Amino acid sequence: MHTKTSTAPTILRRLQVQQRTGLSRSTLYQYIKDGAFPASIQLGPRAVGWLESDVSDWIASRVKLARLGNASMSR
Repeated sequence: MHTKTSTAPTILRRLQVQQRTGLSRSTLYQYIKDGAFPASIQLGPRAVGWLESDVSDWIASRVKLARLGNASMSR
């Protein structure tokens, strides 16, 4: 018997995003304003969060850029 399991999206709060990315609060919001970081999701009147998958994808893209940059510098 095969059961299909789906994982519900995980929402990270700002401090969790800061810990995972290493960004300060002001840099995080500047990146969002500049379109360089995924926008937050409104959770309530005074609460926001980010999809963990969006944050993970952003981190992966930064790692890829860093590695590509280092590869081109070593040539």
